[in-house]
Amino acid sequence: MTRIKICGITQVEDIRFAASRGADALGLVLYEKSVRNVTLQKALELVNAIPPFVSVVGLFVNPTEDEVRNVLQCVPLDILQFHGEESAKFCACFGRPYLKAIRVRQGVDLVQYAADYAGAQGLLLDAYVEGTHGGTGESFDWALIPHDLPLPVILSGGLHADNVATAIRQVRPYAVDVSSGVEAAKGIKDSTRISTFINEVKNIDLQLSRQ
Repeated sequence: MTRIKICGITQVEDIRFAASRGADALGLVLYEKSVRNVTLQKALELVNAIPPFVSVVGLFVNPTEDEVRNVLQCVPLDILQFHGEESAKFCACFGRPYLKAIRVRQGVDLVQYAADYAGAQGLLLDAYVEGTHGGTGESFDWALIPHDLPLPVILSGGLHADNVATAIRQVRPYAVDVSSGVEAAKGIKDSTRISTFINEVKNIDLQLSRQ
């Protein structure tokens, strides 16, 4: 069963809808330079709208330790997601499960990253785009992902309803992570696109389970 994370949510109605359709995790961007950034007050409002048994993921990019701790004092995050150049020691110092995002391109040693961040719950693999830390809507060559990574793979980067089945069939990730692929505008999700995306994931999972 491929888990589904909907990221970059900024509206209560979107978070409720995604949860109702079966999303396993919902991501909030806590990075001021992102167009999908939410304030602490808004993040708390969004978290309070999430039903039980759905994970809340907070996304950070090169934060200070104080910045992360300040968020954790205000917002009950289940999982931390680091998209910058944070060290494994830094990621682990908050006593929370974490994901380490890696921007994938030719020459990036994902096996070494998995060893360096062995304490992570998983590696979130995104497209490398110069000057950004994700959220670009760009995909990457999935053939660059080794099949023997010792950590769960959360596949991100340019996923949408038209390619997610192919991605799951090829990569067999633990989870898929979508943001721009289910949006009407940046930070504003589209209910039809969310439904279609989740249905595509469930359909391919069913097909693969029958093989």
